[in-house]
Amino acid sequence: MSTRSIPEALIHEIRERIDIVDIVSSYLPLKRSGANHQGLCPFHSEKTPSFNVNSSRQIFHCFGCGEGGNVYSFLMKIEGLSFPDAVRRLAEKVGLTVPDEAMSPAEEKRREETELLLRINGAAAEFYHQLLLEGDEGKVARRYLRQRGYDAESVRQFQLGFAPERWEALARHLQEKGFPVEAVRDRLGLTRAGKEGRGDYDLFRGRLMIPIYDVRGGVVALGGRVLDDSLPKYINSPESPVYHKGRVLYGLHTAREAMRRLGCGIVVEGYFDQMALHRNGFPHAVATCGTALTPDHARLLKRYTDRLLLLFDQDKAGRQAALRAMEVMLPEGLSVAVVELTDGDDPDSFLVRHGAEAMAKRLEAAKPVIEYYMDLTLEQCGDGVEAQARAAEAIADKLRLLKSDIERDLYLRTLSARTGIDAALLGRRTAVAVAQSETPPPAPRLPVPTPRPAVRPPASGKLERAQKTMLRMFLEGQIAATELASDDLEALFPDSGWRRIAVAALALAAEERPLVDGLQERLEPDDLALLAALLMEAHEALLDEPERLLVDCRQVLLKHHAEARRRQLPELIRAAAAAGDTGAEAELLQELQQLLKKKL
Repeated sequence: MSTRSIPEALIHEIRERIDIVDIVSSYLPLKRSGANHQGLCPFHSEKTPSFNVNSSRQIFHCFGCGEGGNVYSFLMKIEGLSFPDAVRRLAEKVGLTVPDEAMSPAEEKRREETELLLRINGAAAEFYHQLLLEGDEGKVARRYLRQRGYDAESVRQFQLGFAPERWEALARHLQEKGFPVEAVRDRLGLTRAGKEGRGDYDLFRGRLMIPIYDVRGGVVALGGRVLDDSLPKYINSPESPVYHKGRVLYGLHTAREAMRRLGCGIVVEGYFDQMALHRNGFPHAVATCGTALTPDHARLLKRYTDRLLLLFDQDKAGRQAALRAMEVMLPEGLSVAVVELTDGDDPDSFLVRHGAEAMAKRLEAAKPVIEYYMDLTLEQCGDGVEAQARAAEAIADKLRLLKSDIERDLYLRTLSARTGIDAALLGRRTAVAVAQSETPPPAPRLPVPTPRPAVRPPASGKLERAQKTMLRMFLEGQIAATELASDDLEALFPDSGWRRIAVAALALAAEERPLVDGLQERLEPDDLALLAALLMEAHEALLDEPERLLVDCRQVLLKHHAEARRRQLPELIRAAAAAGDTGAEAELLQELQQLLKKKL
């Protein structure tokens, strides 16, 4: 995604008014450490903080996973935003406006479609909401909700609605509002095409309606619940450009701040479970939208908390859902515990029967998910030696999901004590499971590429240091642009990432603009992450003998370039000869002879 479509001056002004430390600390706790602020990286699993934010440079960098950049990069990564949307989000915070023409035509088209689809969903939710509040057709739904303890205030709080039994109620309403039929039917699936020339008919009929929001509060989908025992009990909007059920959690737009504040999140399976918890003083609850928890859900939740409580129905399906969640959540480095209620209860019914205080005690007594799995597996395996051995093996295998070696060891000791199996033997089983989970699949065999004149990027640490040192000296004003541009940049920067940064920096120098600030406006996200890593790294003092250091770095890089080119030329000469290009063949031969003379 390019930054060039938005004026650099505006990007710079917004960034000048924003402190990256304030933005990042609204997502994760930071502690000052020397010139930086440190915290646990939100982009990968870690126990020791390696995520650094530098206020003076206005950059961040994780030494664990390599993510880095400026405040825009951070917001794009953690919220899944495009660059223009990240700029707009920060512009709103400082009272500035980003003109629409700053977007590319493709970005503008995507944004317009997204806004249209969100408006349609919002209009549908409002239509159903008003029918529930005021319409005669909504009486049956109002009576149902009163029986469940929901008054008008609760209906408004969650914007609940009612879809009447009429076949074309919503279709006609949205048509009267001027929304395109194709968007309503084909993009969102709120209506279906009628047969034999009849008009479109509604997807939802005779159901209590529940709007589903994204994290920014836009209505991305609708859920409909029957008012009796008919099936299916729930249906949701089909997936669409604005709704992917594996990436959306019901209630997250209101729960995320409570999650950050309380350091914990509650995950339930039903909309009414989430609403019941919210109404009873547990605002940090979210619900899945008719699907199992996914890795995308795990990464989404990790933006706001690293501790989750699974509060599922107390039946076989609920237990299986908790165990599936374990497989997804633990590899992301989340701390996960299972809340156990009385048999046959779900969160909503438990609150009705026992109240909020009893629920709070259950939440406090939540059992770590691995311990829960261990208890369940050993209880169900029976007394036979063979069955117990299989159960112990299964538990030892599951310990691979834990990121901490210490946690694994403690659970292995517990398992050994409960089964009488030697802890070292169990540990070997876990070690094998860990190794298998970490072994990447074999790389596919690819055809050998045709040789190209370009020199391949180096892998040598010495070459990497030389490139970074030269670039760092230039950015800090210790060498002039003429020193950097005196040689072929491809020779001085064989790595394409460092070369792109050098090219952009030389352009800024020619414009007599500040280099580091200017680069933050011009670089693409991947190159900006490289720059952040360079600026964050601890460097030896470069001021003592910059001229000698420059000569040494240049010598290393030019020698590498010459040797790589010398190795490449014979193959290029053979290719030119095979193609009958005698002119190119002669030029390449002359170049090879010159390089061989220099080597001698």
